[in-house]
Amino acid sequence: MTGTDGQTTVVAIALVAAAGLLSAVVTGLVLRLLRRRAILDRPNERSSHTVPTPRGGGWGLLAGLLPSWIVLALLLAPGDPLALAPVAGVAVLAAVSWADDRRGLPARVRFAVQTGVAALALLALPAGAAVTGGLLPLWLDRLLCLVAWVWFMNLYNFMDGIDGIAGGEATAVGAGIAAVVAAMGLAPLWGWQGLAVAAAGAGFLLWNWHPAKLFMGDVGSVPLGYLLGWLLLNLAVSGAWAAALILPMVFVADATTTLLRRAWRGERVWQAHREHAYQRAVRRGLRHDQVVILLSVANAGLVALALASTADTATGFVTVAVAAALTLGMLRRLGGPADWTRGDGQPRP
Repeated sequence: MTGTDGQTTVVAIALVAAAGLLSAVVTGLVLRLLRRRAILDRPNERSSHTVPTPRGGGWGLLAGLLPSWIVLALLLAPGDPLALAPVAGVAVLAAVSWADDRRGLPARVRFAVQTGVAALALLALPAGAAVTGGLLPLWLDRLLCLVAWVWFMNLYNFMDGIDGIAGGEATAVGAGIAAVVAAMGLAPLWGWQGLAVAAAGAGFLLWNWHPAKLFMGDVGSVPLGYLLGWLLLNLAVSGAWAAALILPMVFVADATTTLLRRAWRGERVWQAHREHAYQRAVRRGLRHDQVVILLSVANAGLVALALASTADTATGFVTVAVAAALTLGMLRRLGGPADWTRGDGQPRP
């Protein structure tokens, strides 16, 4: 990664590798514990699986990711409180999300905790760091960041609905962040932490690839969305706003269009469902792994567009528009035509 000497680079590579190895090993141990305690996700009418499967494998992913994330921060940004700003938030989110996995929590409680954790982390950003580059007052810029970050945490959770999809997205977006950081010469820490996320996601995939032996659960998906959101936010405030929009576009586009469609029909948008494009693709007959492979190909294209977007501002606008159009078209072909009608079959006025 640009900006690190040879010895530091070797240590950083070892930490990234450790994130992947620990994620794979600890997830296997977590699987045994979940089976022993019968902590299972049992199929229902909204599920995409057909047999009871252990849920909570996100503990293994976090056990591999967080130590590497912390040591990378201490190695590459010693004495910088911004580098460790999101760590405490991950612990809080994991605890609350695990409680939700086990017994369920009201949506307002989860939302309040997520909002509070994100707001506190945003306080650590330098006063001059703004996503909009000064076009909006700082308070409004921060509010925009807060809303986007909380939404990203939740959409990452919503999109974790078939085998391999959340781990595959983490691997793709984490690697894409590292590529953009290297291309633009940004803070090396973000690139190495992105690679650590990618490695931990790959380690988890060894157990979560179709047919999955266990699921990530909220305990993994919400903190993972939080950490990726933090890295994307740092890209945005450093000038790579277009790349920050493009890299997660598969998840953002699918989750956001599904939310809007369900809101249009007057449904309770916070309730579980099977209307995402990737879920509709499974219902149409594709296997989980086939869907994830197709999305991974799309993500590779998005990484290329994200790198192209760093050329200049005009190119950034063009590549975001191209990425959005291609992603929406791909999702429509993957999931088939979406239903915008109400329960009575009539279009909503």
